[in-house]
Amino acid sequence: MTDRLPHEKGFHVSWDQLHRDARALAWRLQGELPEGETWRAVVAITRGGMAPAMIVARELDIRTVDTISVKSYNHQTQSEPVVIKSPDMDVVGDGAGILVVDDLVDTGRTLEVVRKHMPKARIATVYAKPQGRPQVDTFVTEVSQDTWIFFPWDMALQYVKPYHGSDD
Repeated sequence: MTDRLPHEKGFHVSWDQLHRDARALAWRLQGELPEGETWRAVVAITRGGMAPAMIVARELDIRTVDTISVKSYNHQTQSEPVVIKSPDMDVVGDGAGILVVDDLVDTGRTLEVVRKHMPKARIATVYAKPQGRPQVDTFVTEVSQDTWIFFPWDMALQYVKPYHGSDD
């Protein structure tokens, strides 16, 4: 038996699917604050969290949006996470009332770094893998640890030949 490359067990997410899943995430988050309280801001983990964060911010009517940039991947190779851009700490403070959004939690190492910056923030991801789940407060879909998620910004539409016959 041969080892699979990360992309050989793939979960392909279209823009349409991402939009539906990010709206589902917003729906789940809607009831997670005590009555009378509102989210103060959304912080997207760049780059993958930007699209879902924008959708969640729209759905929950959150107008203050910032980013934290944590680099932990070089293509499909994960490395030690490093913060390369922090959010406005005057706005986010310790994270109370802050909603941090990312596309995916894989090992959870990126979110460990984010929690150090904003320990009281609520962390939400659209997709979660088992190893990283303890770092996430809310997510929509779980996939196996060995699944590689292909996000719409990673793909381009192109012609594919049929399996059998010809397309003449």
